[in-house]
Amino acid sequence: MDKTFWNERFGEPGFMYGDQPNDFLKAQSFSLTPGGRILCLAEGEGRNAVYLAAQGFDVTCVDFSESGLKKTQQLANTHGVSVCTECADLTHYEIEHDAWDGIVMIFGHFDEDLRASLYQRIRKGLKRGGTLLMEVYSKAQLSHGTGGPKSIEYLYDKQELEAAFSDFSSVSIEELTREINEGAYHQGLSATIQVKAIK
Repeated sequence: MDKTFWNERFGEPGFMYGDQPNDFLKAQSFSLTPGGRILCLAEGEGRNAVYLAAQGFDVTCVDFSESGLKKTQQLANTHGVSVCTECADLTHYEIEHDAWDGIVMIFGHFDEDLRASLYQRIRKGLKRGGTLLMEVYSKAQLSHGTGGPKSIEYLYDKQELEAAFSDFSSVSIEELTREINEGAYHQGLSATIQVKAIK
């Protein structure tokens, strides 16, 4: 699933994962510092970033798909909010140190090496007291086939995430099976992991 794949997918008419925020993010956004600086990673078409901007946060979102970021700006304009977009590959993206009140990553799926590097950059990027919010598909998602990568190497397990953020002051990581209704490509009963971690 390279840049060409995502540009083609996000180049299709409409919003491939819907234009509404992820349920977990919406439920947990109260835990983010009001008006704080929020970084959304692998943000795609911008549904979560635009939601947060509408709640008064200062939002920057990063994705390597130009067509996805174009839709992000269209969605922001529709809602009358401002979102900063950065087109970058997370393999090389430098997260500004001690700069972010919150970092959000919803269904960002990468190989093991990139995940390990990204965890380190997230830890450095969050301010003390900053919050990480993540929802990702677990390895059990392969048996559901209702969204996400088709290769197990791009899926997550709870132990990996617990180890990655064990030095945070507060960590809640929950594995669950839940119904998801997010556009054409996230539909049905799904196995996910939800992370709320405070540095």
